[in-house]
Amino acid sequence: MELAGEGNFPGSTLRTYDCKRIQQHTRPALEGRTLMDGITGLAAIVMVFGMPTAILGMYTFYRVRKLRTEERLAAMQKGLTVPIEPELSEAAHSRRAGILLIAGAVGYMMTFTIIARIEPDALMAAAFGAIPFALGLGYLLDSTLIRRDARAS
Repeated sequence: MELAGEGNFPGSTLRTYDCKRIQQHTRPALEGRTLMDGITGLAAIVMVFGMPTAILGMYTFYRVRKLRTEERLAAMQKGLTVPIEPELSEAAHSRRAGILLIAGAVGYMMTFTIIARIEPDALMAAAFGAIPFALGLGYLLDSTLIRRDARAS
């Protein structure tokens, strides 16, 4: 039995059994697909929307910093005293970095643990969350040591 439309195109002599044989050869390629094959599209979408968001965030940070500087300069020109001191202490910076690194590491590890329910190899990726987790613990230790040294002085 020949396919419908046979004869409309020169060389179109595919028969039904030929189509079934072609499907059998292409089916294993589709069955071998994993979840990671679909993540490429997700990564593309994240990059398309994430890059402009990051650029906007950097521009906003720049503008706020510039406005603060201009405000301080204007106050100095009027003769007002403007205290120039860091917004956060060194201990507060370490504590903030530690908390953010630990939270990011836990989120990263949870994400890949959830993915591992479908794709067991993802647990290897989750193990890399230990790096920022350890860095976060180091920052928290640094914050504690800075506070202890400040009290001793």
